[in-house]
Amino acid sequence: MARDLFKGKNVSLSIAKKLRDAINDEMSGIKVVMTRSTDVFIELHKRTDIANDNHGNLFISIHCNSSPQRKGSSRGTLLLVYGFHRSQEQREALRENASIFIEKDYKEKYNGYGDDAAVNTIVLNAFQQKYRKQSIQFGDLVDNQFRKTNGRHSLGVKEQGVLVLAQSGMPAVLVETGFINNPSDEAYLNSTSGQNEIVRSILTALKQYRNNLEGN
Repeated sequence: MARDLFKGKNVSLSIAKKLRDAINDEMSGIKVVMTRSTDVFIELHKRTDIANDNHGNLFISIHCNSSPQRKGSSRGTLLLVYGFHRSQEQREALRENASIFIEKDYKEKYNGYGDDAAVNTIVLNAFQQKYRKQSIQFGDLVDNQFRKTNGRHSLGVKEQGVLVLAQSGMPAVLVETGFINNPSDEAYLNSTSGQNEIVRSILTALKQYRNNLEGN
C-alpha cells in the first residue's frame, strides 16, 4: 500500500503541475497558487490554509484513489465536495475568508456584518449555501468531461466529510482521478496521454465554470 500511495502522490503532483501550466497558458486573469510544487508532503489543513490566505475563489484538490486491496478491481473517477452534514466545520474558514470584506459596501449590503451574531450567522449560511452550490456545479462539469469526453467510468459527484476540504472558505472540489491500485487505471494515470486528458477535462470544466459565473 505504501508503494501505491507513493506513486499516487507523484501522479497527483504531475497532473497538478500540468493543470497549472495549462491554466496559465489559456486562461488569462487567473492566478494559480499551488499548495505544493515539489515532492514534499503538506499537512492537509495547511493546504486549505494556503488557499484561504490567498483569498482563493476555487480550491481544486487532485488525488489518486486507492482501494484496500493491493491490486483492486475498483476503478474510475470520483468528485467529492464537502458534506453539508458537516457544515459547522467550515464556519470558521468562511468567517475568516476576506472575500466577504472585499466588497466595499459589505456593511450596508449585509446589514452590519461583524457587529451582530445573528446577522453573522445569516450571512455565513448564505455564503455556505452559495459555495456548496458552486462546488457541486464545478464537480458536475468535471464529471461530465470525464465521462462524455474521455469515456471514463465515473462514480459521480458525492458529498463527504473530506478533511482536506473541511476548512475551505470557498467553493472546493476533490478530484479523484482514478484508482492507482487498479492495473488499468494505474496505466492510464501514469501515461502522458492519460494525464493530458485529465488536465484537458478539468481545464474545459474550469472554463465553463467561469463562463457560467460571468453569465456568458
